[in-house]
Amino acid sequence: MTTDFTATRKAFDIPAGLIYLDGNSLGPLPRAAAARVARCVTEEWGGMLITGWNRAGWMDQPARIGDRIARLIGAEPGTVVMGDTLSIKVYQALASALEMNPGRRVILSDTGNFPSDLYMADGLVRTLGNGYSLRTVAPEEVLEAIDETVAVTMITEVDYRTGRRHDMAAITEKAHAMGALAVWDLAHSAGALPVDLAGVGADFAVGCTYKYLNSGPGGPAFIYVAPRHAEAARPALSGWLGHEAPFAFDLAYRPGRGIERMRVGTPPVLQLAALEAAMDIWDGVDMADLRARSLALTDRFIAGVEAACPMLTLATPRDHAQRGSQVSFRHAEGYAIMQALIAAGVIGDFRAPDILRFGFTPLYIGLDEVDRAVGILAGIMASGSWDRPEFKTRAKVT
Repeated sequence: MTTDFTATRKAFDIPAGLIYLDGNSLGPLPRAAAARVARCVTEEWGGMLITGWNRAGWMDQPARIGDRIARLIGAEPGTVVMGDTLSIKVYQALASALEMNPGRRVILSDTGNFPSDLYMADGLVRTLGNGYSLRTVAPEEVLEAIDETVAVTMITEVDYRTGRRHDMAAITEKAHAMGALAVWDLAHSAGALPVDLAGVGADFAVGCTYKYLNSGPGGPAFIYVAPRHAEAARPALSGWLGHEAPFAFDLAYRPGRGIERMRVGTPPVLQLAALEAAMDIWDGVDMADLRARSLALTDRFIAGVEAACPMLTLATPRDHAQRGSQVSFRHAEGYAIMQALIAAGVIGDFRAPDILRFGFTPLYIGLDEVDRAVGILAGIMASGSWDRPEFKTRAKVT
């Protein structure tokens, strides 16, 4: 399969003249999503009412879409299910992994991990007490820090700030060699680059869908459990829909079969409808093609910005093997610079304390957008137009 990026670009509704380099934070609207959600609202919810759970297949949505995402992350069929938020899925994976490794008490993560993951881990170990702890090291020190005290590693494959990519295969191998389990957060990997969960032997993985997978704001998360753990992993959040027979209404909880036990609450049907429309675009995408185009785009952006804006410092690895699908530059006035860029029609985002972050999604970004973005950024830096009060006032979302 050869990917037609001209076709995928036409599948998105992006305002004319806008250069959107923030798909790593919120993907744009797939053109088919509005009609798909409207049909779900009017024909299914409106016309079928509660019978839609059976007639429209709402109850099967989490597993059906999970299988479609599985292809993008190298997971076996029947090992991925949708639902809830990423933080909930992090908690589930960690709790299950800790219980499966009862002789250990340490969760190992890194200081570059997304804070919410660390918050969930910290909350979990506080609840467990009994000597459980969260240990964090610098991102570059993770591999060396895996020792015989670690119960589970919890690593986000691509650093949300810098775009630095961990070596999933090496870390998983070392974790297993030392008797630990490996949990991977794919928030900045799924839909951004090829992932091979089955190939590297990952134990658990989680991820969101509103970034590179384009499900819309608040889109549901997913969780992966390796087949070898499917009947052993006990869900700490034993929700109704994770029960073996939800409509038997037993008072005692019995976990469902395989990945179904990782379901918790009622599926977000409308949001999943939007995600289904987005997944239709992915059916024609080869992940190797996507990766090659992503590296070409990020290489070009790095070269252009470094040539035109020497006052910006690259924070993203140059090495392709260590790079996700984003590029970050540092500057003490990064927030104001980003606001000036947004005002000029180039949308990226800012991450404290000093990072200008740009996401590159080949589905709708090409070389022309890269060159125009570099030119606009160069103009802003040369003129100093970012140095205005309105660009320095912090909004709630940066």
